[in-house]
Parts: sequence; C-alpha cells; structure tokens
Amino acid sequence: MARTKKEQQLLLRVGGTIRYHRRQQGLSQDTFARKAEINRSYFAAIERGERNVAVLNLIKIAKALGVEVSELLAGKRDGEIGIDLK
Repeated sequence: MARTKKEQQLLLRVGGTIRYHRRQQGLSQDTFARKAEINRSYFAAIERGERNVAVLNLIKIAKALGVEVSELLAGKRDGEIGIDLK
C-alpha cells in the first residue's frame, strides 16, 4: 500500500528528529546502530524516512539516545513546533 503525503511527511520528520539527536551526540550511524542494537542499513532507512519504524525499535532508539519516545514522535528539535498528527 502506498503511503499518503502526510504519512511520508511524518516518517521524514521522525527520522529527522532521530538524526538530529544522534548527531548532537556526535555518533555515526554505524556506532549508533550498534548501540541501539539495530541493523545499520535499517536504521539509515529510518532516518531517511523510508521505513515505518516498529514500536520496539523506536523504544530501543529512544533508550540509546537517552530521550523519551514521545520526544521522537513529537518531532521537536530546538524549540520547533511538533508534528500535527491530525
């Protein structure tokens, strides 16, 4: 099933938020993927908004970043307005 434009925007926003937090910690995708115990190519696809990240993997990513899952889903970075899920 093809994604709607809104769904693709949400995936891009979540992936971008994850990338932002990873880069803030100075971690490469490879290093971070090992830390989160996630395949590196799968993780890279999440950051690019190509994969609809599973809940358990989102929890692993949040734990490895030291942030709450809700922060990743909100899509907020340095005071930005979060994702409108409506």
